[in-house]
Amino acid sequence: MTDMILEAGAAPASAAQSPTVHERLQSTLEAARLGGSEKNRAKIKASGKLLVRERLALLFDNDEYVEDGLLARFEDGLPGDAVVTAFGKVDGREVCVIANDYSVKAGTWGNRTFEKITGAQLKADAAGVPIVYLFDSAGARIDEQFESFAGRHAWGNIFYNQVQISGRVPQVCALFGPSPAGSAYVPALCDLTVMVRGNATAYLGSPRLAEMVTGEKVTLEEMGGAEMHCTVSGLGDVLVENDEEAINALRVWLSYLPAHWESQPPLAAPVAPREGRSLEEIVPLREAEVFDMEEFVESLVDAESWFPYKELFAPEMLTGFARIDGRAVGLVGNQPTHMGGSIFPDSSDKAARFIWICNAYNIPIVFLVDIAGYMIGSAVERQGIIRHGAKMIFAVSEARVPRITVLVRKAYGGGYLAMSGAPMNPDAVIALPTARPALMGPDAAVNGIYYNQIHEIEDPVERAAFVAQKHAEYAEGIDVFKIANANAVEAVVPANELRADLSRRLGLYTRRRPAPSERRQAVTPA
Repeated sequence: MTDMILEAGAAPASAAQSPTVHERLQSTLEAARLGGSEKNRAKIKASGKLLVRERLALLFDNDEYVEDGLLARFEDGLPGDAVVTAFGKVDGREVCVIANDYSVKAGTWGNRTFEKITGAQLKADAAGVPIVYLFDSAGARIDEQFESFAGRHAWGNIFYNQVQISGRVPQVCALFGPSPAGSAYVPALCDLTVMVRGNATAYLGSPRLAEMVTGEKVTLEEMGGAEMHCTVSGLGDVLVENDEEAINALRVWLSYLPAHWESQPPLAAPVAPREGRSLEEIVPLREAEVFDMEEFVESLVDAESWFPYKELFAPEMLTGFARIDGRAVGLVGNQPTHMGGSIFPDSSDKAARFIWICNAYNIPIVFLVDIAGYMIGSAVERQGIIRHGAKMIFAVSEARVPRITVLVRKAYGGGYLAMSGAPMNPDAVIALPTARPALMGPDAAVNGIYYNQIHEIEDPVERAAFVAQKHAEYAEGIDVFKIANANAVEAVVPANELRADLSRRLGLYTRRRPAPSERRQAVTPA
């Protein structure tokens, strides 16, 4: 009888062999963190891509983070419902990460997916921390559309939240794989989109759908590949070669930005510019000679701090972040090596968007001007050069962050205004000795003023001498000392002293408070 009585606290043999609730939890968490099947994970690795948690390990400091919804739909065989939502630190600052897990049903969106994504968005906004989207998804699940598409609590809430959050906290996206149909709007609504060459794609309709609807036969890369979007459509801002480069690009971009719109950008230790030619050596005295504005930038800013934005799209306009004596600045410059640095519809859009980003997050802007003006001709008029050009003027005029305009060389016509010329009320206009601001350049001015007289001179030699004389007379009238004498600029600065001058002015102008808006909504040009 006593042999049949169990000792106090002892468990039956069968129970002793079963895992405890703690052991069960541990094994369940480990299984959920693995994501999809071993076969799916192996396929991802074979394609040269990283698994979602390998990406997180590269992004988060020490691979440390807290995660929400890890066990969502685990019992359905869809761990986390194919998305990881987590909070951790990047360079010591808190960020929110929303990352598709392609090993789980190709990273598609289900009814728990959008709940996790929108929940993370709202928490990030409330906490005032940046949001990082790591996208690799085949899109929304058609078989779950009736629960997740048409109601007020549905997939569309993701885009709605992005718009409400825009300008409050930075939102950045890396595309490692597909982002089709509606999900393509996530990168489009972010401040920065990094795309991996050969893997990332974004399109509203697949090549198969396009052929069915329009008869067009096109490859996936032609339809929505990373290189196309970074060079032609402008959806992609940075083109990289692999997942590791994409993560690094996100980390660098975030290092220039504050956590939210009401705080200041982080300062870094000042670094001298890279070694090379001086600014004076880079800028030719003759207007007809071309120079590389990017070389000018890298000789001006802290070494290795230049981070171009949309480098491959509309390259006639240079945009990007850098540091001057450790202070983050946005740079907008004309690039004479591409189309003479003239402003086209795409370059106007590119500059306007970058200016809006800087204005949203308290980044002072330095304009580097060498502009003949907006491009002219029937082709650009049909493309809407006036309409698109107005966007850039609009963005410059409404910017409340400190703006410093540097007249590097020519500054003609409406291009001078778009590049934050004096009538656009920048904090300062600084001219280098090579600066030449005017309504138009000597060639166009002489042809416009003396057109009839020129064509009345029959002797070619006499005609050329007349044009040269008038050219010289006009050029003399736009001498930098004359505009300084008219108090049209704040200062004329030797090129090799420009960096020191900008550093002092940035330190002063960033102390002022931006003027508040006195209207509900400005009507942005279309």
